[in-house]
Amino acid sequence: MTWQAEVDEIRYRKKLAEGMGGPVGIEKQRTRGKLTVRERFALLADPGSFQEFNALTGSAVYKENKLDSFTPKASVHGMCKVNGRKVIVSGGDFTVRESQAALMMGLGSEPRPNERAREWRIPYIRLLDAVGGSVKSFADLGRTYLPDGNIWSTVDIELLTMVPVVSAVLGSVAGLPAVEACFAHFNVMVKGISQLFPGGPPVVKAALGQEISKEELGGEQVHAYKSGVVDNLAETEAEALQMIKQFLSYLPDNVWEMPPHIESKDDPERCDEELLSVIPRSRQQPYDPYSVLKGALDLGSFFEISPLYGRGRITGLARVNGYPVGVMINNIKHLGGSTDVAAGNKVIRLLQLCETFHLPLVSFVDEPGFMVGLESELQGIERAGARLVTAVCRSKIPWISFIMRQVYGVGGQCQHRPTGMYRRYAWPSGRWGSMHVAGGAAAAYRRIIESAENPEEKLKEVEEMLKTLDSPFKTAEAAGTDIIDPRETRYLLCEFIDESQKILKTQLGQTAAPYIP
Repeated sequence: MTWQAEVDEIRYRKKLAEGMGGPVGIEKQRTRGKLTVRERFALLADPGSFQEFNALTGSAVYKENKLDSFTPKASVHGMCKVNGRKVIVSGGDFTVRESQAALMMGLGSEPRPNERAREWRIPYIRLLDAVGGSVKSFADLGRTYLPDGNIWSTVDIELLTMVPVVSAVLGSVAGLPAVEACFAHFNVMVKGISQLFPGGPPVVKAALGQEISKEELGGEQVHAYKSGVVDNLAETEAEALQMIKQFLSYLPDNVWEMPPHIESKDDPERCDEELLSVIPRSRQQPYDPYSVLKGALDLGSFFEISPLYGRGRITGLARVNGYPVGVMINNIKHLGGSTDVAAGNKVIRLLQLCETFHLPLVSFVDEPGFMVGLESELQGIERAGARLVTAVCRSKIPWISFIMRQVYGVGGQCQHRPTGMYRRYAWPSGRWGSMHVAGGAAAAYRRIIESAENPEEKLKEVEEMLKTLDSPFKTAEAAGTDIIDPRETRYLLCEFIDESQKILKTQLGQTAAPYIP
């Protein structure tokens, strides 16, 4: 006697689950231009590595004690390898329409995927294509219920302090799943198929009487370009999943491990001649900040985060001599590189990411200061600046800065840290101070200028006098500032990052300041 009949039953039920919502549900998914959850897993996971959790969970109908029909749960969970490293994955299955009651797993239930990621201390990936609660669930349950989703969200928040978490928005995502999109260190949406909101158009119409489409309410133009709720925008689902793979490649499995080092094919002593002339002599003339990154970082290693939001600052991850690092550089082509509220938010998130996973920070500085003007005031630039100063002062990771052209005011103050392993170099093109000579002269010498016979000429005279004081060599004479040949940047950077590894080893574990999305 064997158990072959029961084993055959397992295989049969798994086959039913793999059918998802059936041909009709799958066809609807196709007409929306979307992949199924299992196709997404196939693109994400290393071939043959996916192991499904709770594969037999769903709603079954029996006749004469035999299975008559089976509707799988509207999500798929499991473990797989991504580039050889194990991760926990969960994905919404929009081809299935299940009742909310089916989600209320109780006594004897297996752990949720986020709980498994916490206990196994490995990365967690959400592929979101789902909505939250529905009034239909009241009919399924036969009652209403108090909103107590924090019994699950508590785990998600704890995960942010322990393991890398990534969310991909791959459809219309509403309710709690919309918030889960932000319970992540990195998230991405796909052009044309992704929307994100706490309540969709019907809810907006009921609450506010406004007619609005899903795209207008929560599409990429809202979240990738303006709100900053979503980090990156992909053209296709395949590209989104590739971004996830690349992002995770810079991070350790958890905060108790060192970030992964790879053998670099880029010579640490490479001397890029372009760096000598990349900064124009005219302070009003722009340049390409990406050419600076190319000259200093391992070639081809830079992965940009939030490229469409807060564009006055470029942020991302990269490698230096094979070691992962966080990177930021002022983008002179947008707002003159000034730090507005959006750019400040990007920097804070980068600092948190580096602190959480023990990555050194590399900053290339061309900082004119915090953004001024009425619009900046209405956005609360002072409070945003206070948050940025706080994040900088609380940071403990090794940090190196290269001042390329300018560093002024409190915005410039946020490019420096007085404690821990911090190193600063300046290029001969650098200029600095509490404020710019232009504008600052008019304020400081206002009475002299106003009382002059020719105020315009007097202002120019004062400005020219002050400009004679801003030579970087005068600062070096008095303060010991290290001014370098820009072509030495990569060598000095590689040296610093190599030396920082011994400091990072002493900082492993959870940080005192928690990661806040």
